[in-house]
Amino acid sequence: MKRALTWLILILGAVVFLYPFLWMVAATLKPEMEIPSFGLLPSRVSLASYEQVFAKIPLLRALINSLVVSFSITASVLFFGSMVGYALSRLRFRGRELMVMAILFTMMIPFQLTMIPLYILMVKLHWTDTYLALIVPGMMSGFGILLFRQFFQSVPQSLIDAARVDGLSDMQILFRIIWPLSRPILITVGIITFMNTWNDVLWPLIVIRDQSIMTMPQMVTIFAVSGMAEAQLGVKLAAATLLALPVIIAYAFFQRYFIESLASTGLKG
Repeated sequence: MKRALTWLILILGAVVFLYPFLWMVAATLKPEMEIPSFGLLPSRVSLASYEQVFAKIPLLRALINSLVVSFSITASVLFFGSMVGYALSRLRFRGRELMVMAILFTMMIPFQLTMIPLYILMVKLHWTDTYLALIVPGMMSGFGILLFRQFFQSVPQSLIDAARVDGLSDMQILFRIIWPLSRPILITVGIITFMNTWNDVLWPLIVIRDQSIMTMPQMVTIFAVSGMAEAQLGVKLAAATLLALPVIIAYAFFQRYFIESLASTGLKG
């Protein structure tokens, strides 16, 4: 009876959390007049909302732009963040703890405070309306560095010492020894970075004016608030559904490793 009650509560919780998203997806398949209803099943399936989205804005181009920017930033954060995290966790040098404190301090500064100086820098470098303005500012992540540092500290020092005895350099130790053992944290940092980059709207709105370089969240935001949707709720929901789909697919595919990373406290076995 206790287990049945637990399952009932979990199922009710899942329904509460999933229903708004399921309603949004169902609303995109309904005729416009049926969208205000709370039911999920439409009287007839209609793809008119999706057809209007693709007809009114270059969504495929925006999708490609978002994928290029998100994957570039994610790869950079994984590569450089793991290098810095390894240095801060395993190398002994003067000022190491001060550097960790500096990274923590930068994480406490709101983006709104650095936004204007960063935009002026982009203008001075003539990077506005280019991919560089979207990618370069996000190539390092203090949060990712700290996650890597915390995870790498759990790796046995004897394993690293044995690799050094075999003649491996620190770079080789990181990418040939540590990385294969760090799949959960790599996927966790990758998912968090990808989601944050994919959902970013404010910075692209500031530095990008050329429609051919706009990211998908930026394009959908402009589409929803500029009147291009012509006050049609179904079209707005269709654009929002297409925007959320890549992140949902990525999380669904890697969720096992994501949970494993959050639950693990060190090497097992």
